[in-house]
Amino acid sequence: MSLYIRDHAVDELAARLQEATGAKTKTEAVRRALEHELQRVNAQKSFAERNARAFALADKIGQPNPDFDQKRYMDEMWGE
Repeated sequence: MSLYIRDHAVDELAARLQEATGAKTKTEAVRRALEHELQRVNAQKSFAERNARAFALADKIGQPNPDFDQKRYMDEMWGE
């Protein structure tokens, strides 16, 4: 999906950033800027906020079976 910059001031900022960073295109300059901004925003989030999706998946999976015998499982898997 394409992104079209229709604002002259934003287009000028993209051109200035392209020149300042040595990016080959405005698209590359904007991509880098967006990636850096996402990194900055994510760095401000707590560990729990950054990993909320993983925590939700772990909660959905549930607690492990305390009676699970890993050795027996591996032996059966290997035919021993």
